[in-house]
Amino acid sequence: MNEKSNVREPLIRIAKRDPLPFWKSWGIRLIAFALSMIVYLLVVYFFTGKTPGDVFQALLKSTIGLTKRGISDITLWKNIRDIMFLFGVAVALSPAFKMRFWNIGGEGQIIMGGIATAIIMRNLAPHMNNTLSLILMAVLAALAGAVWSSIPAIFNATHKTNETLFTLMMNYIAMQLAAFINVLWENPKGSGTMGTINGLNEEGYLPQSFMSKLVGDDGYLLIVLFVLAIAVFMYFYLTKAKQGYELTVIGDSQDTARYAGINVRKVIIRTVAISGAICGFMGFLIVSGADHTVSTTTGGGRGFTAIIVAWLGKMNVFYMLLVSTLLIGLGNGAAELANSAGLDKALGDVLTGIVLFFILASELFVTYKLIFRHKEAK
Repeated sequence: MNEKSNVREPLIRIAKRDPLPFWKSWGIRLIAFALSMIVYLLVVYFFTGKTPGDVFQALLKSTIGLTKRGISDITLWKNIRDIMFLFGVAVALSPAFKMRFWNIGGEGQIIMGGIATAIIMRNLAPHMNNTLSLILMAVLAALAGAVWSSIPAIFNATHKTNETLFTLMMNYIAMQLAAFINVLWENPKGSGTMGTINGLNEEGYLPQSFMSKLVGDDGYLLIVLFVLAIAVFMYFYLTKAKQGYELTVIGDSQDTARYAGINVRKVIIRTVAISGAICGFMGFLIVSGADHTVSTTTGGGRGFTAIIVAWLGKMNVFYMLLVSTLLIGLGNGAAELANSAGLDKALGDVLTGIVLFFILASELFVTYKLIFRHKEAK
């Protein structure tokens, strides 16, 4: 017996839309970014009284070091270095994310790579050829990151454990190991930190590149080259290699992958190990090429921020580089504005968060559409 239902259709429904054309999807993202910048400027004016011109000047000063005397090479190259660090970690996380394995442990994997680097730098580098010590540090850092990421991967592949919680908890274990190392080798005594390792002779430091005399890059160019090489490798790995096809199929459906004869357990462990290895290698670049020490903050939050970069960049290396540049530029500009106004640096985080909120929200309208309830016929 057919009876008219008294249940009314919701006022607004959300439904997944068909894939949008390239111009329309990026049009939505650009509109969201424009709106975010309007709110950004309003918040800055409310708290600091800075005009849009002041904001633009602060962004140029903090990103490329533009002053009345010209562009500062040091500021420019440090920002490029920071972009590469964030971009490299995002590239590391992308294969696991494409497989729908949510590796939230990038921060811990960076720290473990940094710990392996610091141990070799402190104990072996002063007694070895610098090139050999750098190779040894790079290999062991990558191995440390791979081992650290493989632990949750093995449990997930064999016992279906929750990889999000598992990898997240591994971060805090890595931080405690870094804290233990700092107490064990604190310098000076009582400081609770390791201090700069081999500060006088710079054994185990990433050397300056061949362009250092021209641009004063202080070795940063080598970091850029290493990260770009990793990005090129990952691009071909994900788009051209058989292994990239396998992890994509697993991300879509593990049952389909098994039906196609793919060894799901093997691919999960292998992919996450590669992800951790690259994170560990980034720890090597951070310790050997920039910090020259290791601590609980060696990751600098990049392991978490890179999650946003990978997600917004759709695991595409070109888009991830663009998002990394945007986040570093806006973050530095916001910090410069807060500092010039004599306010807490937390304002910079708030401003960056505003932009991220709008960009993330735009993805909702790219993927889904809003359906309003039609008026009932009389």
